[in-house]
Amino acid sequence: MSRVPKWIGRLGAGLTEMGERLEERRAEADRADRDDADVRDASDVPGPQAEGAPPAASSPSSSQPRSSADAPAVGVRPDPAAAVPWGMRVAAEAGWRLLVLAGTVWVLMRVISAVQLVVLSFVAALLITALLQPTVARLRRYGVPRGPATALTAILGFVVMGLVGWFVVWQVMENIDNLSDQVQDGIDELQRWLLNSPFHVTEDQIKDIAKSLREAVGANTDEITSAGLEGVTVIVEALTGILLTMFSTLFLLYDGKRIWEWTLKLVPAAARPGVAGAGPRAWRTLTAYVRGTVIVALIDAIFIGLGIFFLDVPMAVPLAVFIFLFAFIPLVGAVVSGALAVVVALVTQGVFTAVMVLAVVLAVQQIEGHILQPFILGRAVRVHPLAVVLSVAAGGLVAGIGGAVVAVPLVAVVNTVVGYLRSYSRESGLRRSPVPHGATATDAAPVERPSDASR
Repeated sequence: MSRVPKWIGRLGAGLTEMGERLEERRAEADRADRDDADVRDASDVPGPQAEGAPPAASSPSSSQPRSSADAPAVGVRPDPAAAVPWGMRVAAEAGWRLLVLAGTVWVLMRVISAVQLVVLSFVAALLITALLQPTVARLRRYGVPRGPATALTAILGFVVMGLVGWFVVWQVMENIDNLSDQVQDGIDELQRWLLNSPFHVTEDQIKDIAKSLREAVGANTDEITSAGLEGVTVIVEALTGILLTMFSTLFLLYDGKRIWEWTLKLVPAAARPGVAGAGPRAWRTLTAYVRGTVIVALIDAIFIGLGIFFLDVPMAVPLAVFIFLFAFIPLVGAVVSGALAVVVALVTQGVFTAVMVLAVVLAVQQIEGHILQPFILGRAVRVHPLAVVLSVAAGGLVAGIGGAVVAVPLVAVVNTVVGYLRSYSRESGLRRSPVPHGATATDAAPVERPSDASR
């Protein structure tokens, strides 16, 4: 038992000595690696050498085989990010940013869908304000105070819009009985035309089609009834939206400037000058769009209404009003309102009258697209037809008819804002650039033309 501690002591001394020898060998290997690195660095830099002199002979020690302790260390593996190709890294960087942007847009769409009624009411108030605000400004220039000018303009505008809606409903209710009789006569005439047409349609086939339609209507009676019950909810939502629109329009007309100044305070200070400059330009674009669209829609309604009136198509005035309202949906609205007029002419007056109405609609729409819109709207609110179709489709999918109405003015405003911010950032970059001097200043200095010197 007394010899055990001595044995442990000798073992510990041996391990300590072995560790010291290993440390010495490791230090020698590190020194050899550093010496080899210095030799390689020196061999890469060409030194002064006499012309024609033979290359220096290698030292005898360099021809001797190196020991395992003198072998170079294994190279460190590169950074994984450096091993990824540049194109893939750029695609990955752009990809996650697109994912974040898509997620933001998706959340924004969900929020807008949740408060769709409020958003549509406010956007409608903006459009109405853009239409009525020049009248308020004109009354203010005549010396009318802001409150009475706002109240007078708002009351007059809403009364006119209410009268238009009442007139349309009144005309439809007055002519609905006559229209139903004419539709029945038109269907009978269309049936006779199909029987005598070169399409070889038999009377049994027509009866089968009518029977299928009646069965479809009878099978969907419950759905039609539920839709009628849901109509009460739609009416309540419509009245709520109208009240919100009127309330928002009144305050936008009265206090729009201070509302805009308060909105600017929510923008970061660095971006505030650019947004402050883009706001008035966006408002001018929206005003020009609304006023131009109203003028174009009025011209379309007058000329197409006169055409279908002289062709003895029933309900010419309500159809003209529908054409005026649908004109606020670019491209799509003109097609729908024109198709409605052609269908009414077909079922009431026959094929020839329908073809004549179609010719009138196409002629007026061609004049509108090539003359009226470029002349009245101008380049400030010009949007590519593909952007118009896509924006109308997206707005209709998101918010129905209201979304289709506000989609194009929204795209026009965004186009104006983006263009201004791009030019503003370019000008800001030029202003922040250093002042040229020396040869650069000479090159950048304006050169006086001989004609200017002779003056």
